[in-house]
Amino acid sequence: MTTPRLEMRNISKRFGATIALDGVSFAVAPGEVHALVGQNGAGKSTLMKVLSGALAPDSGQMLLDAQPFRPRSPLDGRNLGVSMIYQELSLARHLSVVENILLGMEPRTLGMLRWRKMRQIAQAALRQMGHGSLNLSQSAGELSPAMQQVIEIARALAVGCRVLVLDEPTSSLTPYDVQKMFDVIRTLRTRGLAIVYISHFLEEVKTIADRFTVLRDGRTVATGITADASPQQMVELMVGRNVAQLYPRSTRTPGDVVLEVSSLTGQKKPTAASLQLHRGEVLGIAGLIGAGRTELLRAIFGLDSVRSGAVRLAAFGQGLQPLPLTTSPRSRWRRAVGMLSEDRKTEGLATNLSVADNLTLSQLQSLGPCGWILPNRQRAAAQRWSSALNIKCRDVDQPVADLSGGNQQKVAIARLLHHDVDVLLLDEPTRGIDVASKAAIYQLIDDLAVGRSSASAPPHPRAILVVSSYFPELLGICDRIAVMSRGTLGPAKPTSQWTEHELVLAATGACP
Repeated sequence: MTTPRLEMRNISKRFGATIALDGVSFAVAPGEVHALVGQNGAGKSTLMKVLSGALAPDSGQMLLDAQPFRPRSPLDGRNLGVSMIYQELSLARHLSVVENILLGMEPRTLGMLRWRKMRQIAQAALRQMGHGSLNLSQSAGELSPAMQQVIEIARALAVGCRVLVLDEPTSSLTPYDVQKMFDVIRTLRTRGLAIVYISHFLEEVKTIADRFTVLRDGRTVATGITADASPQQMVELMVGRNVAQLYPRSTRTPGDVVLEVSSLTGQKKPTAASLQLHRGEVLGIAGLIGAGRTELLRAIFGLDSVRSGAVRLAAFGQGLQPLPLTTSPRSRWRRAVGMLSEDRKTEGLATNLSVADNLTLSQLQSLGPCGWILPNRQRAAAQRWSSALNIKCRDVDQPVADLSGGNQQKVAIARLLHHDVDVLLLDEPTRGIDVASKAAIYQLIDDLAVGRSSASAPPHPRAILVVSSYFPELLGICDRIAVMSRGTLGPAKPTSQWTEHELVLAATGACP
């Protein structure tokens, strides 16, 4: 490797008795894309906070172009040449492209904005990424998520970025936009930027990164050339053990139809969607962001109003019965249908409440007489599910906001199991969580589909409907897959009849 653009040597950081970083070393060269991977809680976020200047290390040294680098704040770090692009974008959606790129660093003369100079700087930054023709007057909120990320990167380039950190840059992008983002990264690489790429999608790491570093339990456990390592080897480095199978698949025997949707039409999406979900199967819904997959699940669950169609349910051995097409999910909960929202922070969890409160919110009747909640009984129920799903928390009284993304997702799923739902509607169940947590959720889905008992859940097969933008995931865990494109749901076919390429073609409307 050439002389590193950025070098972090033996970085340590402790929070009380917790050792977050224990002598971590990391380096990235000019013109290199270096992937930083590891489970949630491995230390990636803490290391990047130290790099940005948001946290001061307890010990260790950082060098930028062989010079000592000690940022006092994220703004100081940015001015020195290190820019962070986070998963949650920080654009002012009502402002124009040029205003967003120069926000907080606008050139002025006698207090007046120099608009011509602003446009020159913004256009030069966009031109570095091959987007010099972008309309600078357009508001940021009108752009696609991919182009909004381009604006964030242009903002970094405008201040002379030398090291660019991309934290989960593709988590909300379509496959088409992912490729466009990769084109931008490759362009920046040829211009000599050092790029740190953080992602849970190891296929993307293999595609875009030159080298990789694995963190585990706050330590550097491996650094290598990406082309020489398989995703399986990276996973084993991340979890510290041999992972036999990421996508477990037991022998499943689908039974009777449990959920039947007929010509369901929402206010905008879906359009006349029909499907049948059998007991003991996992049915996947593939498609691009905005195709109407989430709207379909919300309509089935009674969260969104519909214009026409029918939903029939046969929970726990009853015959198919129509569900009211209301905008209240209460009737679904009562009929043992549960939904996992893709937006766990604002819809799926009450982050200011404890693990126990979140886990039991939808089913409180069993926790005490006459509407009372007995704390010991609630804690016992929460502890049972916390142990069954291996939720890592200090105790069940800990605020759920303090947990990692993977453990938060497990809490949201545990609520469905505590409610003893028979039909699970899972919207992006593994978005934004690490590989080990994904593997645990895949195993749980398989257990539920075949009827393996978990904690006090009755051992009978459940029916599971999964929406995911990650096509390898659907191919790995589903029995059948249907593709939604522009609000229209295609026929479900056995997974063996699909390839990832065919799913992409169907999702983009490129094949009949």
